[in-house]
Amino acid sequence: MSNAWSEHPDGRLKAGGKSLEYACYGPPPGSGAPTLVLLHEGLGSAALWRDFPARLAAETGLGVFVWSRAGYGNSEGVTLPRPPDYMTREAVEMLGPVMDAAGLRDVILLGHSDGATIAAIYAGSVSDMRVRGLILVAPHFFTEPQGLDAIRKAGEAFRTGDLHAKLARWHSDAEMAFNGWHDAWTDPGFETWNVADCIDHWRVPVLAVQGGQDPYGSRAQIDEIETRIYSPLETLLPEKCGHAPHLEAPDAVLAAVGDFTKRLIRLENADVAPE
Repeated sequence: MSNAWSEHPDGRLKAGGKSLEYACYGPPPGSGAPTLVLLHEGLGSAALWRDFPARLAAETGLGVFVWSRAGYGNSEGVTLPRPPDYMTREAVEMLGPVMDAAGLRDVILLGHSDGATIAAIYAGSVSDMRVRGLILVAPHFFTEPQGLDAIRKAGEAFRTGDLHAKLARWHSDAEMAFNGWHDAWTDPGFETWNVADCIDHWRVPVLAVQGGQDPYGSRAQIDEIETRIYSPLETLLPEKCGHAPHLEAPDAVLAAVGDFTKRLIRLENADVAPE
């Protein structure tokens, strides 16, 4: 690996023409097991996963790689506005180069919200044999009226409330991080956005997690997976949980991810019985 494998690396990762902050937990690539690659939400960053990456490494015994996408955290900025297909572009143009630059081999993609959508698109549109599984937390495949309403309310909280100050703790440019997400989702043309066809092309096991009280998305997103998927699917549906199950119900999510990854690795390592 060309970059240091450390929770506090001295350098930064260069991918897709951008300088990106990153951190790593647990064993490095080449240790005999996949690496969990974490993709953050639309207002997230490497630091906003909080202690989840470290707990994930301890629970699974796997390496965990996390970074802030361009325009978030302390990574290099982007030009706004983001285009309506920004998640597809992030999947097709950036995720592969990031994994290349990090020296990752076999991986399990774990995304939250926008990050889950990026992981889903990548697995359904890029032929990359490194991807052994998907863990999707609060994924979006299409817009929902209540979700768009929640984003508009977030816009009001950013302009007149304390959301700007809260985000400034985690992003070097809070305006860029927020507006890049908010303005794309609230563009009138975005109401018809739909990337659910990526599900048709998945060929790896999937764990999908959706909170029952998520203001940004409903069980309809998981129903779409169940209707279209051809590969093995497991679900975790904590009813009393909002948009961030990994932070609101961490023990349940960690246990589900641990079970999922252990089964996946066991199946891949199993001897194939002769016919």
